[in-house]
Amino acid sequence: MNTPFAVKSPMSPPRLQSASAAAYASVGNVGVGFDILGHCIAGACDRVEVHRIDTPTVRIVGIHGCVEVLPTDAAQNTAGVALMALRKALGLQHGFELSLHKGIALGSGMGGSAASCVATLVAANALLERPLSRESLYRFAMEGEAVASGGRHGDNVGPMLMGGLVLASRDRLVRIPVPPTWHCALVHPHVVLETRKARAALAGDYALDEFVAQSTNLALVLAGCWRGEAELVREGLKDVLIEPRRAPLVPNFARVKQAALDHRALGASISGAGPSVFGWYEHRAEAEAGAQAMRDAFAETGLESDTFVAPVDGPAASLLPVVDTGERI
Repeated sequence: MNTPFAVKSPMSPPRLQSASAAAYASVGNVGVGFDILGHCIAGACDRVEVHRIDTPTVRIVGIHGCVEVLPTDAAQNTAGVALMALRKALGLQHGFELSLHKGIALGSGMGGSAASCVATLVAANALLERPLSRESLYRFAMEGEAVASGGRHGDNVGPMLMGGLVLASRDRLVRIPVPPTWHCALVHPHVVLETRKARAALAGDYALDEFVAQSTNLALVLAGCWRGEAELVREGLKDVLIEPRRAPLVPNFARVKQAALDHRALGASISGAGPSVFGWYEHRAEAEAGAQAMRDAFAETGLESDTFVAPVDGPAASLLPVVDTGERI
């Protein structure tokens, strides 16, 4: 039987040539989970625009925002290294060109270096013929993070990729459920603390009972999150291993931490390598009051600071609309 219309085979969608993504700030370690536990928090982010190019290389064409003095040599930049690792692993014949817009200060303890490489990978992944899962991007993100911190650890890049609170081992990411009402107050004083300096402060001997106490506290926090029991978290959110060694690097830390606890924080500690300090709260109103109190405590030393209050179960890195204006972001 003849038909009056020709049947056309379905056409595959056109391949994207550009993509833009944002990765949000993070609270690394969450006190009790050194290098393995972290959560993202809305309020500050890095953005990146990635273009697919025919030349088999990675080029950084612009860095803008709150941080501009960064290497544009891809081999020395966290985002560039992450993308180079992706290209090599997949054997890609094409390359990428990227522009970074820094919204997270470096040396802040908010995952500034991690956010750049995560946002870059998420954007570049959208340009692949066969995009990878978020979990598959993890190892490339850790390659980029190692440029800034000197080690491969996932407490920042893991939650940025997956969203929320994440347990990040060497090879696996496990998202930990957190009650939606629980909020984080994160306060960033206007002072820089380099990650490598903060890690150097950890050199020395540790007692076995310190490890046992820290393991107990980590287990209590994870169990409390999973069961939604705030009192378990309140009992466990106490860093007895890392915080005592880094506290002298954070101006007025004891007063800032106490200010958080005075407003019913479940616990408070140093965010990442510092100098930012965070507190967890059952309700947003308590978190807002705690954030202001922590800011006031930093002000006692003459330091201004930025405050962020948002759910602990924060947003994962996400793609953004690309508007072709003829300019890089």
